[in-house]
Amino acid sequence: MREIKLYNTLTNSVDVFKPIKEGEVSMYVCGPTVYNDPHIGNMRPVVFFDTFRKYLEYIGYSVKYVSNYTDVDDKIINKALAENKTEKEITDFYIAEYRKCLDQLNVAKNFENPRVTEYMPSIIDYIDGLVKKGAAYVKDGEVFFDVMKDEKYGELSKINPEELNAGARIEENSKKKNPLDFLLWKETENGIKWQTKWCYGRPGWHTECCVMIDTIFGGMIDIHGGGMDLRFPHHENEVAQAEAMHGNHIANYWIHNAMMNIKGEKMSKSLGNVILAKDAINEFGADLIRLTLINAPYRSIINFSDETLNDNRSILQKLEFVYKQLNLEMNINNFELKGKSDKIEQFLNALANDINVSNAITSMLDVIKEANIELRKREKNYEILKEDFYALTDMAYILGLHFVPSKMNDEDVDLYKEYLEAKANKNFEKSDSLRKILVERKII
Repeated sequence: MREIKLYNTLTNSVDVFKPIKEGEVSMYVCGPTVYNDPHIGNMRPVVFFDTFRKYLEYIGYSVKYVSNYTDVDDKIINKALAENKTEKEITDFYIAEYRKCLDQLNVAKNFENPRVTEYMPSIIDYIDGLVKKGAAYVKDGEVFFDVMKDEKYGELSKINPEELNAGARIEENSKKKNPLDFLLWKETENGIKWQTKWCYGRPGWHTECCVMIDTIFGGMIDIHGGGMDLRFPHHENEVAQAEAMHGNHIANYWIHNAMMNIKGEKMSKSLGNVILAKDAINEFGADLIRLTLINAPYRSIINFSDETLNDNRSILQKLEFVYKQLNLEMNINNFELKGKSDKIEQFLNALANDINVSNAITSMLDVIKEANIELRKREKNYEILKEDFYALTDMAYILGLHFVPSKMNDEDVDLYKEYLEAKANKNFEKSDSLRKILVERKII
């Protein structure tokens, strides 16, 4: 199997990837809290980890990929109350809207998309286990994790607990022993709630992923992923609970992608620059959005701007032009539309080096350039063209772009040959007419 190197947030270094089970990869990526339409930044981890997953599968791994839906949260409860609906009506609607965006962006179906509400008995048992182990405490009916019981707290986020101040992404609560302690079970009067021996309430945010990973995977996993904003406190608190419960870090490799700016500024409602994913897809097209989201170092902030859109639009246009021409050549010469090509090796090697999509795309552009040169020749080398077509097909698949071989029917083939003949005979009126038909049929 090809050697893969990944930047591991836990070790703060680029590590050689070694799965727990040979030939298999277990991966969990934190999903959305479903109370609103996702914005364009929410799609960056989605398409990045989907690309990584497609790459792993392409090189021979069996990937068990799970991403959750957080369907119980104060924001969901408040929205349900405001709209006089149930929480399930709210979450069902926004899960469906989220899924539409994923389908448009060519994101593969996951092994499972668990919902937090489906795991409530297990979550309650898990919290009870933390209390029994002395890692959590009950105060006035609510349950808190005792951070001071974890000597390694801050290991993932590289944050020194002693230097943290209450209120810095930390929920303040007078019931806490320590400002860093986090809520495991909270009492609530409004909205959906469950009866426990502590109180009527619902879980805090940080326990759900621990429980779903335990239940679905049955132990340690290879990769835990998500946006950089989740590293602290969410993922740090996941690790703290897993250390207390099982003495492990949940995952051997923690991978985090950076966020997205809009024209150089952080996306925020106050600035009025929030772009919904569905609006961006409708305006610019799914392939352009997907390519823009992945064509940058994943650990660096990406800037969503006219410049980046234009740069990636140019790449797509080059690919589209050459791919259509290659597809034509494959059809009119009756070649097999699917095959393997060694010309994808440089592309695969780039992705093996900490998922360097930008370098992979550079190698794709090299193949496009070679194919373009060969297509212009009178005496074409069809072995080169076949290799380029197969390579570009597989590259597009891994990148999640909508470029797939298309089998032309006999009528289309004859129409194209007639167009070439008219063009060669300088019958421009006929060739222009035939070209119009071929364009309408998206053949050229």
